[in-house]
Amino acid sequence: MRATISDVAREAGVSAMTVSRALRSPDKVSARTLSKIREVVERLGYVPDPAASALATGKTNVIGVLVPSVTNSVFSDVMRGIYETADGSTWQIQLGNSRYSPLAEERLVRTFLSQKPAGLIISGTDQSKETADLLRNAPCPIVQIMECGPAPFDMMIGFSHLKASRAATRHLLEAGFTRPGYIAARLDPRSQRRLQGFREVAGAAGVLDEERFATTPRPSTVTLGCELTADLLSRAPDTDAILCNNDDLALGALFECQRRGLKVPQDIGICGFNDLEMMAVANPSITSVRTHRLDMGRQAMAMMLETLSGDAPDQKVIDMGFELIPRQSTARK
Repeated sequence: MRATISDVAREAGVSAMTVSRALRSPDKVSARTLSKIREVVERLGYVPDPAASALATGKTNVIGVLVPSVTNSVFSDVMRGIYETADGSTWQIQLGNSRYSPLAEERLVRTFLSQKPAGLIISGTDQSKETADLLRNAPCPIVQIMECGPAPFDMMIGFSHLKASRAATRHLLEAGFTRPGYIAARLDPRSQRRLQGFREVAGAAGVLDEERFATTPRPSTVTLGCELTADLLSRAPDTDAILCNNDDLALGALFECQRRGLKVPQDIGICGFNDLEMMAVANPSITSVRTHRLDMGRQAMAMMLETLSGDAPDQKVIDMGFELIPRQSTARK
């Protein structure tokens, strides 16, 4: 038969409450008692019942993390930071993947909240009204990641995609490019803000041309970067720079330009977004906007752990900023 907490308590010679405290908050139990309880737990193969724990305490030891993709390396870096920081604590990470679907995100939030999580970490600021209402009234700490906005549900850490795209566009213009184009995939809200930043700066400089856009809602890949670049250059062959919505597309843009015999940056400049590892080792190396994804994951989890320990973080909204990393692909001057 399955061992119960009462079985563990009887074998260890302590109360069931002490066993529960040892498993939930080991720092609140003496080292000798904790060692004895852990030995019995291992010997009996006892597995705590999360439903019973949630009923008794009003919450579980689970921190839910909702991201729109588990294959996108951008979110992989964030998740690595979250797991690194949670490692060694009593909290467990439960991952949800919304696949960029607002409806799927709402369903995941409902599922998480029904399981009484200790906290939630959720990507972005563009939740549906239904999801926003759920999070606004959630009985647990919430950390929004990947963006900074004016009205967080609770805590927030990220950066401005709009400002980052403006900076990248200004860099292209300052480098001497006068006919910039833009390629983008997925077209989620963060992508839309990057597109807006390009439009604003290019428009203010008088170099905005509607023929120099190639976008699609399809998932981003290097191959898609080649296709979008080919589409852009077929309609506007005199384009002399391309701002790419992410680094996968930027690498594809480089390959397509090289296939066409265009020299980078002499004939055409290329700028990516996120600054993945491949940007520095491409030939030529590709300029990109560096986003601090690993540290963002670490700090998001640190904020959550501080809150769960009873110490609210000094800053509830953290703008991590970004860096424009110039490389050979835009070194025209």
